[in-house]
This record gives sequence, C-alpha cells and structure tokens, in this order.
Amino acid sequence: MDDAEKLIWHFQIPFKVSIFAWRLLRDRLPTKANLVTRGILSPADGLCVCGCGAAESTQHLFLSCSTFGSIWASVPSWIDITSADPTALRDHFVQFTYSAGGSRARRSFLQLIWITCIWVVWTERNHILFRGLTSNSHQLLDKIKLSSFRWLKSTRVNLASNPHSCWSSPMLCLSLV
Repeated sequence: MDDAEKLIWHFQIPFKVSIFAWRLLRDRLPTKANLVTRGILSPADGLCVCGCGAAESTQHLFLSCSTFGSIWASVPSWIDITSADPTALRDHFVQFTYSAGGSRARRSFLQLIWITCIWVVWTERNHILFRGLTSNSHQLLDKIKLSSFRWLKSTRVNLASNPHSCWSSPMLCLSLV
C-alpha cells in the first residue's frame, strides 16, 4: 500500500466512509465517467452534476469542479493551514494530511478533515443528482464542520459539547496548536 491508502483507515471515521475513501483512491466510485466507460451511461450523460460542462470523473468532481473544488480553498483557511493543490487525489490527500506538520495528532485531525470533505462532496453530489438539491460553498463548509465534529465527538467524550466552539478554531479546541 502507498501512503494514501495507509491514511484512509482512521479510527474516528465510520468504517463505511473509510471504504468509500478506499474506493475513491482506486477510482472505483460510480461517477458518471466510470459509468460511461462501463457502457451504463451514454457519453452525453457523463457530464458533471453541477452543470459546469466537464466530464464527471473523480479528479474533476473532488478537486477541480467549480462547485465542489472550492472547498479546498475554504477548508484550509478555516483550520489555518496552507492549502494542498496537486492534481492527483492521492497526492492531494497526502499533502493535505502532512501540510500542518507537527504531531501525529495534527496529522490524524487533518486525515479526518480530508476524508470528511470527500464524504460531504459525494453526498452532496448525490443530493443534486437524485433529489435536485443544491448547496453553496458556505453550506458545504458547514456540513464539513458538523460531520467532522460529530465523528470527533463520538470518540472524544471530553470534547466541547457545543460544536460552535470548535468551529471557530478547531486546532485550538483539540489542543493541537
């Protein structure tokens, strides 16, 4: 296994989400591009659900889509780290996880945040595709904050009971600064 595949197995992340991340890194998700390749969808139906006109591949959906790719600018500013910008998902994950340097606890937190981001992107993509619902970048960031807080809270009983206290400064809340 490479570095990225070692990082997806995280004790604070639901197992189904780790399996999802494993499938993502192997490009085994039912994105429209993969469904076109398998002959399930016609090429005309393979465009991104956000309406940006690009083929819905994993690289596009999770990194460069104008709707979902915007989280990679807002999340680092929220947690006060430098942003990762490689074009390959595996490299992006590894760079994001190690971007803040420091302790194992910091890297663990960044693993959780990255996996939370991709989970939120996938669930929002499915909400657009199957329910016709849309979210803006601020709503996506709020969903990332809430999901990551819930996953952290499930294993850290001493974590603040109010998610808003961790939203403003998560590294401080987790004593990672």
